[in-house]
Amino acid sequence: MTPLLKEIRDNPLLWLLIFVPGVFVAVELKPESHTLLFVLSVLAIVPLAALLSHATESVAAKTGDAAGGLLNATLGNLTELVIALTALAAGQYMLVKASIAGAIVTNSLFMLGASFLLGGLKYHTQEFNRVSARMQAGLLFLAAVALLIPSAVSQADTIKDPSIIQSLSLGLAVLLIIAYALSLLFSLKTHRELFASAMHTGEQGEAPWPIRLALATLAGVTILVALVSEVFVESVQHAAVTFGMSPAFVGFIVVAMVGGAAEMASAFSGARKNRLDLSVGIALGSAAQIALFVAPVLVLLSYVMGPTPMDLQLWPGAVVMVLIAALTASLVTNSGRSTWFVGVLVLMVYLIFAMTLYLLPPAQ
Repeated sequence: MTPLLKEIRDNPLLWLLIFVPGVFVAVELKPESHTLLFVLSVLAIVPLAALLSHATESVAAKTGDAAGGLLNATLGNLTELVIALTALAAGQYMLVKASIAGAIVTNSLFMLGASFLLGGLKYHTQEFNRVSARMQAGLLFLAAVALLIPSAVSQADTIKDPSIIQSLSLGLAVLLIIAYALSLLFSLKTHRELFASAMHTGEQGEAPWPIRLALATLAGVTILVALVSEVFVESVQHAAVTFGMSPAFVGFIVVAMVGGAAEMASAFSGARKNRLDLSVGIALGSAAQIALFVAPVLVLLSYVMGPTPMDLQLWPGAVVMVLIAALTASLVTNSGRSTWFVGVLVLMVYLIFAMTLYLLPPAQ
């Protein structure tokens, strides 16, 4: 445990870990102080994200950037899954769907664009494996098509029975899970040589932690992030009323940002160290995993956890945003190279979406 304790001692940001027990104490003493719980939960997630970032880098040093990015995306998405399950059990399907769409768009636009920008400010140009990036972007496009179909079919005059949308969503959920499983088989087994990291020169950073310590830290911190996120999602819904935010904006922007804090820390750190394969793998891999695995699993779990089954029908604006995000990710990763200005362009697309959603929230 010496490397972990030394990291906490030497990194002032990790001193904020004191807010982690503070969140749980505040929940017991002042459960109605939603603003206080919101602030404490955000302050607690920030150092947990930094700790998760260091542990992920240590694992990536042992397994390679591709597997390290997949592992970080998987553990990071547990937070989004827990947040969505909390809202699912409460029947807040607008918040669930908004958090799904928001996580896809946030990861594929904000996280990717910020990684390009932060890395590009330090290095003139950066390279990454475009085969891996194009496959992840292709998976995102597949998910966008799957989300588009229920919304388009629901507008057809020939559809009289609402249960058809539910049956269609159930079938699409199964197909997306199968597609995601096959993508893992393709990238990690049958064609793994295509997904090797691009050659780069940059900072090597500190010596990585022992693999057992890194894995134990990943597991423990992920659990803590999930627990704190539950407090966050319960408090932010009440705080949203004070700030005039709709449930769609909360799920699409706020929950997606906080839920993906751990992944963002790892992606940004990788970009600054010229390890853009890790950053792109986390950003697009996480978005694809949410779209092809987390969202379908939520549909299946709604049959046993929710008051009624949930479908994959989003409001039209969300479908358009997911589709544009997939196309943007495909466009900017096609060359396998990036600069800081490419990151600016991608971030501008995300800011346009955020501003539009805040000023023009969808109908309930």
